[in-house]
Amino acid sequence: MTPASVAAPTPGLVISASQLPPVIEVDAISKRFYLSARRRAGTLRDAITSRAHEWGGRLFGRPHASDSREFWALRDVSFRVTRGDIVGIIGRNGSGKSTLLKILSRVTEPTSGTAILRGRVASLLEVGTGFHPELSGRENVYLNGAILGLTRSEIRTRFDEIVSFAEVERFLDTPVKHYSSGMQVRLAFSVAAHLEPEILIVDEVLAVGDVAFQKKCIGKMGDFTRRDANRTVLFVSHNLSLVRQLCRTAILLDQGRIVSQGSAPSVIDDYTRSLATPRPAAAPVESTSERARIQEVQITNDRGTAVAEVAVGESWNVRLNLQIRRHRMEHVIVAVGLLASDGTPVQTAWSSPQSLDPGDYEAVFTQKTVQLEAGTYSLLIGLSERERTLQQFEAGRLHINGDQPVGYFPATSGVGTVLNGMSVQLRRLP
Repeated sequence: MTPASVAAPTPGLVISASQLPPVIEVDAISKRFYLSARRRAGTLRDAITSRAHEWGGRLFGRPHASDSREFWALRDVSFRVTRGDIVGIIGRNGSGKSTLLKILSRVTEPTSGTAILRGRVASLLEVGTGFHPELSGRENVYLNGAILGLTRSEIRTRFDEIVSFAEVERFLDTPVKHYSSGMQVRLAFSVAAHLEPEILIVDEVLAVGDVAFQKKCIGKMGDFTRRDANRTVLFVSHNLSLVRQLCRTAILLDQGRIVSQGSAPSVIDDYTRSLATPRPAAAPVESTSERARIQEVQITNDRGTAVAEVAVGESWNVRLNLQIRRHRMEHVIVAVGLLASDGTPVQTAWSSPQSLDPGDYEAVFTQKTVQLEAGTYSLLIGLSERERTLQQFEAGRLHINGDQPVGYFPATSGVGTVLNGMSVQLRRLP
């Protein structure tokens, strides 16, 4: 995983971009995780006992729990990225996109395979990446610059531009632990983009920012490669229209494997065709907060039967179970949304802010009459407290069939068009 050095060209020799080695080479990368439910050993005695049970099980042919519950997030992933390219990485939730970026960013090591990156890398993988919470925004800018190998004077020449782009001047000397998630994303992206790494890796974290800032980031990423043909961007997003607009090439992952790669339009077309098969609601990913999480999501018809398909004009429901774990929470909001196959939001609905005590809750979103056109839509679920996102994930696919409905309007805003609102009921379970 150590970046390879590029030999300097002979003076007077002109080398075209096609003659240079790929800036990123990934060969047969695989990543395995264990899904064992065993409690981690807390003492030396527990560790010795656990290891003895494991050895004994292998000696007498009994499969160990971790051996029988392995999960491969990536399987034999190989690709090349040429210098100066903007590459979109797309796929369903759980397809391995974030794991791949973490390996390329050296956050985690692959189980097998190799990855070579030729150049200085800046990564924006999740809110707060690379920031020390106790340091101020100003101190973190210099810290990140030092990590990227820049001198203090080089950071100083870019400092004002970083702060201006992030729009955090008033809070520059405040510890970043007091920043909102949006402020952290703004500063993190500004640092990553303005300190001019050769390779910029950006995960879906930009979705946390507001619409105006997202547009600034998109423009900046385009400028990033236009100003210098040696700069490369890897970009993960569920917004297919954005990937089509920004990226030249794309990679489609499914269940940890590459199923399509090439020009962005062709790969996006492959992805949208794969979405034509409806999927039922799935178990959600883990919440970023220990305070609460959505545990189960189900799409049902008006008879309460789980479905993945409804007809135009029929009613449908989204049922989800919410657990408040430890303490009373204030201003809790649960939201659902539908995205068209190209990533365009077409419908959103959310519960009114409520104060919830620890316990289990059920939220039911109901729409009496489907007015969307026939097609396959992604169902997104969100959970927030005081406007801070705790959990956000793709819960499944809803396939709508039937004739073109009367009164259908395409989405025209960043938050989606609410055609006829969904009623919401949130109750505590006994």
